[in-house]
Amino acid sequence: MFGPAWNDPLDHTGCDTRNRLLHTALHDIEYKPGTRNCKVIAGRLEPDPYTGQIVDLKHVAVDHIVPLRASWNAGAAQWDLQQRRIFANDMTELVAVSSSANSSKGDSTLSEWLPAIDKCPYVIRYLTVTVKYQLPITVKDRAAAAAACQSD
Repeated sequence: MFGPAWNDPLDHTGCDTRNRLLHTALHDIEYKPGTRNCKVIAGRLEPDPYTGQIVDLKHVAVDHIVPLRASWNAGAAQWDLQQRRIFANDMTELVAVSSSANSSKGDSTLSEWLPAIDKCPYVIRYLTVTVKYQLPITVKDRAAAAAACQSD
């Protein structure tokens, strides 16, 4: 639906999207030799933006702020493959988080899931992506966004 994983059609660095994100998000990074610092093999996420915990690379996942399934249902199904690939690899749309938080979120939208901490910054980023890609949100998601930013 969104093309090959972590293959950014607009990036010409030779590094895949996942590793470019890990390069910016992790501390104490180690790279696989001979990859021009394109393949992260060790590092720590400090802190996980969804939980506040310190997370070793082996427990880090890359989350799509607006889940791919949610974007598909909201209109991405009408996009051509190139646009879907751009969306799926847009760094605005991606965040390194703990695997457990990413699994907990799954394909949930704002009314179904919010991070344990920093709810309003998450909501702002979610809405930034929906505006950028002209993806509508539901009335429930709008209400959840307002509530999250009033309480944060």
